[in-house]
Amino acid sequence: MTVDRAGNPVDDRQENARFLNFLYGNPAGRLLLKLFTSRFLSRLVGRYMDSRLSVGRARKCMKAYGVDPAELEKDPAAFRSFNDFFTRKKKPDCLHWCAEPERFPSPADSRVTAHRLDGTQAFPVKGAPYTAEDLLQSKEEAESFRNGWALVFRLAPSDYHRYIYPDGGKERSFEFLPGVLHTVSPVATGKIPVFHRNCREKTFLETDHFGLLAYVEVGAMMVGKICNAHPGGRFERGDEKGYFAFGGSTIVVLFPAGTAEPDEDILRNSQAGNETYVRLGDPVAHIPDSH
Repeated sequence: MTVDRAGNPVDDRQENARFLNFLYGNPAGRLLLKLFTSRFLSRLVGRYMDSRLSVGRARKCMKAYGVDPAELEKDPAAFRSFNDFFTRKKKPDCLHWCAEPERFPSPADSRVTAHRLDGTQAFPVKGAPYTAEDLLQSKEEAESFRNGWALVFRLAPSDYHRYIYPDGGKERSFEFLPGVLHTVSPVATGKIPVFHRNCREKTFLETDHFGLLAYVEVGAMMVGKICNAHPGGRFERGDEKGYFAFGGSTIVVLFPAGTAEPDEDILRNSQAGNETYVRLGDPVAHIPDSH
């Protein structure tokens, strides 16, 4: 279930839920998974979503998602394709994030859960176990986050798909990890080890207030691209880090021990098995003993 910051249920109906349940819950559907999770099909669908043939879908989704045209940099009438709409940019004065240095803002519109990286470094997501080592594909890198926290930000197709740097700092390194493209919908995350099978990009950030962070974008079914800026020099809190092309996607942020604690409501909802809906820039964690 998805809830708001007060714990009230939020309507979070999944697009194509019936089809996804068929793919992941039906023996016949699972025979099709290899095709639907392939990067080839994702690229093929991506070409269609980049074409003028898809512009009608953009208009329909804009209405269905309740997107406010007044917030957008581009006139919706000028959208040339569905991906043009999906990767839309908001006007700078319509983007907000908490500026308090001791607070950690959500990097995106998303549904967030918090998980302690205990001695095993395993964190359950919808019943499926994941580890920092699997996510990063490196035992040595994973050790930096032992006894820290993992924050998992799941983006739905209706969300704004651009994401930000949550603090000022510099990039230490980045790497693309190839894989397949399962949906990140809860219908799959409890059955398939999505986060370490899917294509993803990991970036290590040296931040001003939270030290070393692992920032991992996870691709999803029909998401053909993870597009990151990689500025090379310094970035500031709120600077755009990148965007996802068509589909729902996920960002996982790993914190070393002692650098950050999830906010109480996020932690309480996560322990109850619920995701918490947050907007880009909403505070979701804090430096210990800072409030």
